Amino acid sequence: MQSFWDERYAGEEYVYGISPNGFFRECLSSLSPGRLLLPAEGEGRNAVFAAGLGWEAEAFDFSVVARQKAEALARQTGQTIRYVTQDISSFPWPENAYDAVGLFFAHVPEPQRVYLHRQVIRSLKPGGHVILEAFSPGQMAFSSGGPRNPELLYSPDLLLDDFEGLEILRAEAVETDLQEGRFHAGKAAVVRLFAKK
Repeated sequence: MQSFWDERYAGEEYVYGISPNGFFRECLSSLSPGRLLLPAEGEGRNAVFAAGLGWEAEAFDFSVVARQKAEALARQTGQTIRYVTQDISSFPWPENAYDAVGLFFAHVPEPQRVYLHRQVIRSLKPGGHVILEAFSPGQMAFSSGGPRNPELLYSPDLLLDDFEGLEILRAEAVETDLQEGRFHAGKAAVVRLFAKK
């Protein structure tokens, strides 16, 4: 998988664009800046955006190429981010450390998904927020991106189970029009979660 993503991110083009995820932008605007974690951050569009709003933005991804492009984007925009090359299982997940965690299209098989979401809860400070957008099963009808394996797609009920114990501010499945670079373009079915610890 690492070689797949390194190859996808190779080249000068930012394949998911340089603008932040729209749901992330919307939710982040309601929060006061603090310490933010972005797992599986890819080319850094969300981290750089958040840093520009005053967040202490930390990110990780297992793709070295993604990290290099994220750091280049930060330099180009005059922002400071902290980005390390690690995967979900090797990241240390400090307890009660973050004011917000953002997960965007981080599709992994069930055992890793449950582990990831539990670690997100653990790493949030009391009062911290999780912001998540991913493809839902309805995405199988569209060609705007995402995995083609239905087992890797998320529903609101699945996320409510994974994030049990948090205060759910928003959990919904919606259709939207994605304009996030070459690989997220067009009509899409997504699931969104905004929740507070």
